[in-house]
Amino acid sequence: MAISRLQSDSRRLPIDGRALDRAARVIKILGHPLRLRLIEALEGGERHVAQLQAATAMGQAVVSQQLGILRSHGVVDARRDGPRVYYRIVEPRVIKILDCIRDCDIPELAAIGTLVPLGELGRLTDISERRPLAPDGSADRPRRSARPAG
Repeated sequence: MAISRLQSDSRRLPIDGRALDRAARVIKILGHPLRLRLIEALEGGERHVAQLQAATAMGQAVVSQQLGILRSHGVVDARRDGPRVYYRIVEPRVIKILDCIRDCDIPELAAIGTLVPLGELGRLTDISERRPLAPDGSADRPRRSARPAG
């Protein structure tokens, strides 16, 4: 089923390079599990930091650090009410990204072996040939020795 869905999607028009650059920046901003959890917790409306700590089971310093990143990129905003700081989503399109994540068929992807365990993300491999990928995403070429043979 996944293959037929991929084949039908291949007829779509190519995405403009500038749009891909913007998408990559957004994905980088949202590319942390805690940031995604915080956005998920804020979907229902404004929350103060202690509520976000409870929702994510993380400490205040870590939650505040990640909220600061989201705030500096215009994803969330904050307001102070006495001793509490309340956060809310100001970029509503991030909800669409959460919806896309929810719609992904992760169990199916895991069944065909395309997911990499989180602990192994440092050395991604080309699934088709099990070769390490270079930082630019291309398959590494066999390395030649700098020393002369002899």
